[in-house]
This record gives sequence, structure tokens and C-alpha cells, in this order.
Amino acid sequence: MTERAKPTSAEHAKGSLKEAIGKLTGDARIEAEGKAQKRRARPSKAGPRGD
Repeated sequence: MTERAKPTSAEHAKGSLKEAIGKLTGDARIEAEGKAQKRRARPSKAGPRGD
């Protein structure tokens, strides 16, 4: 499970950085790309249930 978490964390960090750069430069497109990248990096909540 940790193997999957590392790429997700890296992608989330890249998205955060891209979003921040977009905000600093006033580039709405880059900011939106960063937000979208962060959303894609979130792990899926669907999975086996422990019931």
C-alpha cells in the first residue's frame, strides 16, 4: 500500500505547486490545471469494506 501512496503524494504535491504558481502569476489556466491534478491524485475511496 505504501508503494501506491508515494506516487499519489508526488502527484498531489505537483498539483499544489502548479496551483500556487498559477495564483502567483495570475494565470487561471495553470491554477485550474493544478487543482485538477490534485483531484486526480486523491486515492479512490471505493474499496473493500470491513463489515
